[in-house]
Amino acid sequence: MLATLTTATAAKADPCKAIPDRGPMPSYLHRGAHFSGPVVYVGDGDSLCVAVGQGPANWVEIRLEDFYAPELHSPTGPAAKAALERLAMGRNAECVANHKSYDRVVGTCRIGGRSIGDLLKAAGNVEGGNGYDQRKS
Repeated sequence: MLATLTTATAAKADPCKAIPDRGPMPSYLHRGAHFSGPVVYVGDGDSLCVAVGQGPANWVEIRLEDFYAPELHSPTGPAAKAALERLAMGRNAECVANHKSYDRVVGTCRIGGRSIGDLLKAAGNVEGGNGYDQRKS
C-alpha cells in the first residue's frame, strides 16, 4: 500500500476517479452519506482523496468544507499542501458527504474523531483560499 500512496502523491493529475468529471455523483455519495478509508492523495491544502476500495476508480476526492487553504499557486499554497499531507496521508479518514462540486465531494472528514479542518487550524495553518471569509475567523 505504501508504494501506492507514494505513486499517487507524485502524480501530476488528480488520480481520484470515483466521481466522474461530467454526470451524476455515484449514489453511494449522496448528501449525508458516510464513507471512510485511508487518505491516498492530497491535491492541495484543502482537498484529498479517500480510498473506499481498490484502485483510483474507488478513490473519492473530498474538498474540505471546514477549511479554506491558500490556493496551490499562491506563495503559501505548497506549504498548505505539505501540512495536509503530514496530517492526513496514509491515515484513516471518516467522511460525510455534503454536495458535489465539479468532480469531488464537498464534505467534512475526521481523523481520530476530530475534523481535519480543526486539526489544521489547531496546528497553526492559515486559511485564505477561495471562499474564505475572514469575518468568520
